[in-house]
Amino acid sequence: MSGIPGDAGPVRDAALTRAAQAGDVTAVALLLERHRPGMRAVALSLLGPGPDVDDVLQEAALVALRRIVDVRDPEAVGPWLRMVVRNACRTLLRASRRVEPVATVPTRPYDTALSSPEEVLESHALRDWVWEAVESLSPALRLPVVLRYFSTGITSYQQVAEACAVPVGTVRSRLGQARRALARALTATAAGAHGDAARRTEASWQEARATLAAAERGEFAKVVRDRYSPEVSLLAGGRRLGGADLMLAGMDGDLSAGVRQRPVHVVAGRSLVVWEMELVNPPDAPDHCPPGVAWIMSLDGGRFDRVSLHHAARPQAAPAPAAA
Repeated sequence: MSGIPGDAGPVRDAALTRAAQAGDVTAVALLLERHRPGMRAVALSLLGPGPDVDDVLQEAALVALRRIVDVRDPEAVGPWLRMVVRNACRTLLRASRRVEPVATVPTRPYDTALSSPEEVLESHALRDWVWEAVESLSPALRLPVVLRYFSTGITSYQQVAEACAVPVGTVRSRLGQARRALARALTATAAGAHGDAARRTEASWQEARATLAAAERGEFAKVVRDRYSPEVSLLAGGRRLGGADLMLAGMDGDLSAGVRQRPVHVVAGRSLVVWEMELVNPPDAPDHCPPGVAWIMSLDGGRFDRVSLHHAARPQAAPAPAAA
């Protein structure tokens, strides 16, 4: 159907894969189209007919966009794509066997040196195109997509549901809608110019570090005045707790208690920023705070107007030994 002789298939795959790894978005689309029948066949064999097949193919396409750079044998990109579909199907099947689905992003088959989906995204030229498509989503769809695919500590359906303050079923529904919208947006924006996601992310890393340094110098109030909307809302679990005054009081309280924050991961779009922080408790109060917190912040007119805090779960205490 492609008009390419059968024995030229691996050669054509290799050429398209190398072009995709160099940032040619058209090459990615051609690869997905060439291998769509085989990818669909894998999904059907594992899931049977139904809407889950289309959702899995869309998820696999997003994974391929992020991870095409990992393919070490360009002539074997077809088996790699089918394996991506197989992993997505297995993740879906594992999730469906639980009352509260907890799914993980499919594991990367080749390069393990990169530790997160966003690092893979940032490692090649397709990142700006993908981010442009993410920015085109509505806020309700954008947040679960960014957390699910680009954060490091808020990736399971349950964690995303808690951070978004919606039921797990709503998260699954919104991710399905988002994948379909992303497929359309990626096609529509393939030929356009896109912003520099790497530069934006690096600037956000610097801002996160500068914000914490200013807080330790007693200058957090100036940061809030300069970078946050006067009507900023501080939320937790979807509930508004207060505004700028509460942000200042909370930061001062943590610092007075000897708690420090250390950025461990940053996700930065034009309209949504996530700072994942490690919380370092003082030696005399090791359980003062949970091990980490994510600042999930939306921007309006260049200023943060909503800050939603999502704390990492505290580690479960080991059960006490049974009495002899």
